[in-house]
Amino acid sequence: MAQVDPGFWAGKRVLLTGHTGFKGAWAAIWLARLGAKVTGLALEPDQDPSLFELAGVGHIVDSRIADLRDQTAVEAALSREAFDLVLHMAAQPIVRTAIADPVATFASNVMGTAHLLQALRDHPALKVVLVITSDKVYANAEAGRAFTEADALGGKDPYSASKAATEIVTASFARSYFDKAGVPVATARGGNVIGGGDFSRDRLVADIVRAARGQEQVVLRHPEATRPWQHVLDCVAGYLVHAQALATRPDAPRALNFGPRPGGPEVTVGELATLGVEALGAQPWRHEPDPYSLEAKSLAIDATLARQALGFESRLDARQAVALTMDWYRRQANGEDALALCREQIEGYEARL
Repeated sequence: MAQVDPGFWAGKRVLLTGHTGFKGAWAAIWLARLGAKVTGLALEPDQDPSLFELAGVGHIVDSRIADLRDQTAVEAALSREAFDLVLHMAAQPIVRTAIADPVATFASNVMGTAHLLQALRDHPALKVVLVITSDKVYANAEAGRAFTEADALGGKDPYSASKAATEIVTASFARSYFDKAGVPVATARGGNVIGGGDFSRDRLVADIVRAARGQEQVVLRHPEATRPWQHVLDCVAGYLVHAQALATRPDAPRALNFGPRPGGPEVTVGELATLGVEALGAQPWRHEPDPYSLEAKSLAIDATLARQALGFESRLDARQAVALTMDWYRRQANGEDALALCREQIEGYEARL
């Protein structure tokens, strides 16, 4: 099976947007461990606490604070720089936040991507651009089947629509500019990611952790909903392997799903919450329906193409992902260093490869 290649990443100049976020911080820590020269570009962290600050990510990468919604600021931050690869993770990632403020979400996710790609057009050393979108880019008719990369894009809520629009913007820049320069530009559609260090509002695992630490019950809106749960290390590993393939193989797919192993059992929100509260010794969750919610009840993505084209698939099932996640939170709450915990879990994951 394909794996993250330290020899590929060592010495590579990598631009990583969104390094102050949960998934971006894990990517920054892993890339630094691999020997890449990482430049991070993002807003200040919007979580308190944040993995970025807990793990001191700003001390292991060249961290630059800029708003991707400001094209002038983006161009200034990247001027006179040379990058080999770009991993674009910066985004407004919360569905309920997007519903509350759709215009800001479109500005961040769609125009932020357009501003970045525009700024990268004149970078002669560039070899690869990988734009991270979401499993929610597909037009979801709640049919209960897993989406493949060939399915139609869409979105009935602002977050999903912003990510589908990001796919279209990325493809248009690729065809109009980057293909002519021989620079592969692709998108990666990750599943619902869990892992230690996520303290976002309206995220299931983070809500469970806060409830457990406050000796409260976590509240679920849709315990019957299904999602393609995936540990952050499985997801980031997929991105890195995809980028490696784009840099070395002309036939590497320009869009890929990354999620649980194909054919695995579906896990509901309620089932995942039960695993989480049991692992932390927390109170059982309770259900408070939201009749006005636009969130999909069922969502699954088919990651078969990643296995066929890259030889990559997730290593951790839902129970293993929850166990690893809750172990991180327990140990961090007991005083262990966040960066050391991340590095230990990355090392353990690499051993699985």
